[in-house]
Amino acid sequence: MAHTDALPQLALLGLASGIVTGFIAVAFRLAIEWPLELFLPSRESEGFESLPLEARLLLPLAGTVIIALIMRSRSKAERQCGVGHVIERYQQHQAHLPARNGVIQFFAGSVAALSGHSVGREGPAVHLGATCSSLLGQKLGLPNNSLRIMVGCGVAAAIAASFNTPLAGVIFAMEVVLMEYTVTGFIPITLASVSGALISRVCFGDAPAFSIPVLTMGSMLELPFLIFCGIIVGLACSVVLKLHQYIQGLKKLSLSARLLTAGILTSLTAAFVPQVMGVGYDTVEAAMLGELSLNLLLTIAIAKLLLSTATIALGVPGGSIGPTLVTGACLGGAIGIIGASLSPVDTASSGFYATLGMGAMMAGVLNAPLAALMALLELTYNSAILLPAMLVIVIATITARLTSRLPGLFLIGRNPESFTSPVFQSLSRAGVTSLMNRNFISHDPQLTFDQAEVLLNQHPDWIVVEAGSHESYILRPSDLAHHIQVANADDSPQLHIDLMEIAGERWRLHPIHSRATLQEALMLIREKNGFAVHVSEPTSATSSPVIGIITRDQIDNYYQ
Repeated sequence: MAHTDALPQLALLGLASGIVTGFIAVAFRLAIEWPLELFLPSRESEGFESLPLEARLLLPLAGTVIIALIMRSRSKAERQCGVGHVIERYQQHQAHLPARNGVIQFFAGSVAALSGHSVGREGPAVHLGATCSSLLGQKLGLPNNSLRIMVGCGVAAAIAASFNTPLAGVIFAMEVVLMEYTVTGFIPITLASVSGALISRVCFGDAPAFSIPVLTMGSMLELPFLIFCGIIVGLACSVVLKLHQYIQGLKKLSLSARLLTAGILTSLTAAFVPQVMGVGYDTVEAAMLGELSLNLLLTIAIAKLLLSTATIALGVPGGSIGPTLVTGACLGGAIGIIGASLSPVDTASSGFYATLGMGAMMAGVLNAPLAALMALLELTYNSAILLPAMLVIVIATITARLTSRLPGLFLIGRNPESFTSPVFQSLSRAGVTSLMNRNFISHDPQLTFDQAEVLLNQHPDWIVVEAGSHESYILRPSDLAHHIQVANADDSPQLHIDLMEIAGERWRLHPIHSRATLQEALMLIREKNGFAVHVSEPTSATSSPVIGIITRDQIDNYYQ
């Protein structure tokens, strides 16, 4: 499994990961939808608009109190949630996701959605799927390079199960989390996404997320207006990114103060614009069907953009994908209505532009243009949307990048260049056991000339000197052979040889886990300013016998 070509095993693991994640995503969705359908006056999980004014004021505040109690009972490290947390653990902790953070995400994320906070359920589902897949891989003792693929499988299956979009799930996992496309990753991730989507379809049916008629472009004369639409949505994406960065940087506010601020903002906004509460997919569908007026579309778009950005940046453990789709759909619908009133020729419906705005907003905010394009295709079952969607998505993504100078919502506050270089990606795909040199002989520092002759006759590449106190060094056999040659020419030959005293270069070996990747080995060598590491069994990385040696030269030759 440490090799990059272990496809059959990875494919089976991807299938298992998708099934587990599918059930987790379904459980999380039902934990939100069942209570809402039971208690909301409209008996619909998206029907927050049916709540009376006092309920819209009190419900977010009550949810905020519960979330604060849950979060305050945990340490700062255990409170980290969401897609950003998954990316951080994937890139900087070799895809080891803690179970406690997943538990916090499930319960706090459920409360946030149930209490009407302007957050989505897909981000928490991604965290839960990635965590379950990572824990499954850790339980099976997989090396870290395989564990990274398992996390990608969990992410893809979570998106597929949440939206019923298996292809978008694959692209999202590889574009947003893995940040690379490889055959080794694509096959297991595809199987995971398909199995996750199948689990969702068994539970909720196979209908697309939004039931809308086929929408097409009116004429080629609309192309300039499509470019205009992409620019406007891209500027809105830039506002989201800049606002998120600003609010996230308010370090002086305590956790309770941040959550309370989010609760108050939600209550006040919901009092005037109840459509901002919850995920808001009913609003997306209404915008696509052209059922909302221009004033209402603009109001919802502005309110949802500001509120959801502030809510997530202040620390409410919800997702940002759902609110992004709502904001984009309303903004696109408004642009469509304005364009139709100004254009001298017949144009496409406002629902057409709502669909384009939804995809463009997702692409610009998340920096995931291909995932957004595939999501549009699978959410609408409308291939006619592809050509105009490609144009609007590209324009919006470029505009967002140029005006915000930020890499994407999930990477704000992080350094993506440190883990997106080709060298990092290449070394992270292979485990240390796939490259380690097993042709070595371990020996105590003291040995006789006869023992030295026997040792050299085995033609090892390295001699590992066990110096005691868990310290070991490597020595080239040629140095020992040269010492013997010199000693034999001496008139008073020595009876014993001390491998720590003979002339030659010796390098301290530093232990590394046999599940580690080549990237971890390189980082350890750099950290210790060393030349080589020795691979040890997982049971006792500091005291177990050496099972392999990896030098800096081997790693350099691997990726060059």
